[in-house]
Order: sequence, then C-alpha cells, then structure tokens
Amino acid sequence: MPLCLRRPRTAALATIVLLAAAFSAASAQAAWGFEQVAQLARSRAAAPFRAPDASLPPALAQLDYDGLRDIRFRPDHALWRGHSPFEAMFFHRGRYHPEAVRIHEVDAAGQVNPVPWQASDFDYGKNTLPVAAWRDLGHAGLRIHFPLNTPAYKDELIVFLGASYFRALGAGQQYGLSARGLAIDTAGAGGPEEFPRFTDFWLERPDPQAGQLVVHALLDSPRASGAYRFTVRPGTQTVVEVRARLYLRETSRPIATLGLAPLTSMFLSGENQPRDGDFRPEVHDSDGLMVASASGEWLWRPLQNPPQPLVTSFRLDGLRGFGLMQRDRSFASYEDTEARYERRPSAWVRPLGDWGPGRVELLQLPTPDETHDNIAAYWVPARLPAPGEPLDFAYELSWQGDEQQRPPAAWAAQSRRGFGYVRAEQAAALAGQVQYVVDFTGPALDALPAGAPVQAIASGDANARIEQVLAWFNPATRSWRMALRVRPIDASQPVELRAFLRHRDDIVSETWTHIVLPPSAP
Repeated sequence: MPLCLRRPRTAALATIVLLAAAFSAASAQAAWGFEQVAQLARSRAAAPFRAPDASLPPALAQLDYDGLRDIRFRPDHALWRGHSPFEAMFFHRGRYHPEAVRIHEVDAAGQVNPVPWQASDFDYGKNTLPVAAWRDLGHAGLRIHFPLNTPAYKDELIVFLGASYFRALGAGQQYGLSARGLAIDTAGAGGPEEFPRFTDFWLERPDPQAGQLVVHALLDSPRASGAYRFTVRPGTQTVVEVRARLYLRETSRPIATLGLAPLTSMFLSGENQPRDGDFRPEVHDSDGLMVASASGEWLWRPLQNPPQPLVTSFRLDGLRGFGLMQRDRSFASYEDTEARYERRPSAWVRPLGDWGPGRVELLQLPTPDETHDNIAAYWVPARLPAPGEPLDFAYELSWQGDEQQRPPAAWAAQSRRGFGYVRAEQAAALAGQVQYVVDFTGPALDALPAGAPVQAIASGDANARIEQVLAWFNPATRSWRMALRVRPIDASQPVELRAFLRHRDDIVSETWTHIVLPPSAP
C-alpha cells in the first residue's frame, strides 16, 4: 500500500532529531541491538505521547485506491540486492497508511545507517505527481523477500505495514491471517480500541549465505511503548522468534485488556455455519482457535460469524501455546480458484519461558463478507506491570501449512451442525434442540480397532440440557464420529459446551468446546 508526505512539522522534526541523537550516543557505546531499542522505549514511555504526523502532499492525499496501487517499489532498487538471499523493499505512504515509519540498516559492525525515502525507488505508473518537490517522506512499511518456493524467484516472506501488523508465509502458502505487536483494549474496556504502531525499524544486514534475518522495531501508543526483535527463519513453516519488552505510560485511563501475541483473522462461513446463496462451502482464513494449557489439556473452539460481537476466554494457570488454525487444507472445502483458502497459513504461538497465569481471549465480530477481519485472539496476563516497570516476554510464531501443530492424541477434523433425516413423529421432540456432528482423528484413535469401547463425554453450562451424546467408528474416513444433541434451557441465552473422547480410562482426544448462540432477533 503506497504513500507520501510533506516536510515534517516542527514537533515531528524535533522527535527525529532526538532519536538521531539517541542513535549516535548508543552507537558510540555499543553495537546496535535490542537493549538500545528498549532504552528508547523506556524513554518514550516516561514522556507524554506524541501523535504521529499524518499530513501528506495534496496530490498524494487525493490518490484513490487504484492510484495508490499503481505506485510500486522498483525491485532492482531493493536493499541488499545481489548481496544476500534476503531483500528489503518498502511501501509508499498514502491515504490508507499516512503515518511515516523510519527505517534504518544496521551494518556488520553494528552501526546504524538511515534508509531514506527516494522518489527514484518507486514506479508511479500512470500517476502524474510532483515528486521532485517532496522532501524525505519516510515509508509506510516494509516487506522482506526470499527464495521461499524456488531459487529462481524471491517471494514475499514477511510484511510490516500499518499500526503493529505483520504477516508472513511459509513455502506454498498464500497470505491470510495477520499478527500484531500488541493489542490494547480490543475488548472489555467499554471504549475504543487502541492501536499501537511501529514507528521505527532497524534491519540487520544479512550475510551472503544468511538463513535468517533480524528486524528490530520500536512500538508506541498513547498508553504503552515497547521494543521488539524479530528473528525470521524462512522455510516450509516460517518461524518468527519474537522478543519484546513493554513499558506502560502513566495515564488517567488505565489499560483494561493488554493483549500479547495478538492474531487477527477472518471467518465468514464454514462447515458449522454454512452461508445461504454462496456456492463456496466455506470461506475463512482460520477455522478454529487451538489452545494448549500447561496442565496438558488441548482445547479446540470452532470459529463463528456471530450476529453480535462475542468475547470468550480460557483462563489458565500456564500456557504452552495458542493459535488461529486453518485445519481444513482441501480445495474441495472452499472451491475458490482465486482466494485459495486451503493455502492460507495457520499461526501458532509458543511461549519461550513462563508467561504465568492469564487467559486466552477470543473476539468474534459479525461480518457481511470476506473483506473484513472479524476474529482476534491474544494472551492476557493476569497481572499488568506498573507504569515504567518492564514487561519482558518472548515467543515463537510459526506460520504453518499442511504440516501444522496438532494435539498429540487426536483432534477435531470437522464440526458440523444440523440434523439428517427426521421422521415426522420425531420432529416435535427435536424442536428446540441443536445437534453437532464432530469427526475426530489422530494417532491415539488410529491405534484402536473399529470395535473399541470409545465414549464421547460431554458437559455444558447451567443453560445446557444434554439430550444425547454418542460416538462410533466412521469406516469411510477411518476416524471416530461424535453426535451431540443439546437443548438450551433458556433459548434466549447462549450455551457453553465441552466434549472429548475417552477409551476406557484414557482421554484420547482434545477437548472440543463450542458456544451455541441464541437465534438472532428478526
């Protein structure tokens, strides 16, 4: 998404001068790295927040979506072209991404060199713009290229663009869900969400044979500042190792929900919620939230497109991982020759170190179409740091395709809602009930004979009356199928369900958990 800007205002210029002075002082003492960025974050958090300058040259500000799409970075101007398998290219500013980010290269000696905006780096297409009159506009964001799928072509590997959003790809994948550096009051605050943004990036110059790339970033927002280090390792599943240190500001409006390692995705329809009038069986970038607790339990919650905003969470004493997953990898499940949803990656977060108690929170919003992200998931620590107190955390974020994180025993391969053939005399008895049919597969079930005594164990909250739960071997797929029928006691209220498979005294599957929503108002 391309863009540009005028000469900075005095306040913005002063900020740049102060940062430049900080770079010089830090460089004189030591090679540039995470601790230097953290020092900047701490200083920012101790000072009042300054909103970014989003002003643009008038001709640039007037460009519409098509005009901005016609502005492209020239590949032959890429940073490190001919030096490394990695290359960096940059996004132009414009109305959709008006704020500038400052980008720097860190050389092999650890010294910092700015990467300025230059009009000659861009092909402006059919646009006629007075670019010669523009000063250094800064960039809107950056993308890293790497020969991910074939040595002959350098694919996009990871993109940083807009607020603290970033997304990456493994081999054979297409862009789908995104990650963010930080989420503040996404839900639960009773007010607008705050979107922290990366204001500065430092790219470590890779060696000619480098197999990984390091990107440092400085994050800022009205109530928090932070330092980030991203170590990007491309492959069949690209792994981004994230190290972060946050500082909260002293403000009159305390943070209600601090979301760490946030993920953002889209779910329009699926096997559990088909969409009338759409020839495509499913439309989503992710089909479920998976959580691994420190106690050893694995949880799976199929996503929904709810009629109203829906927030649910899993409170845990400790976390082994969570992710928004695209488990269904079959083209026949989507039938979309352009979007290719079966190629969209899953994103799995694995904490490095003990994150302590907290909760995985899931936000699901209604969406009318697939152009809107409506799903968010993140970790909320039980304790917030005091203003000025550092909060350190680290994690691996894996962008996974066909080979993805699974529970060790068995998992839900599909979750369908509805009844099959119902005889006339049964209709009255089934009125008001909801049925789910869930197929489980995995090594713990594969090891059992077809006649094994596998039971489905189901429970619900106080609003649930479990009418029937059955499990049987499915010879067509050599998996095990569960059918669960529940009647809401109060049809106007939601129902929380949990179910898993048990073989004798052993639990042999993850826990399938779902919210039955009340019928939407007419």
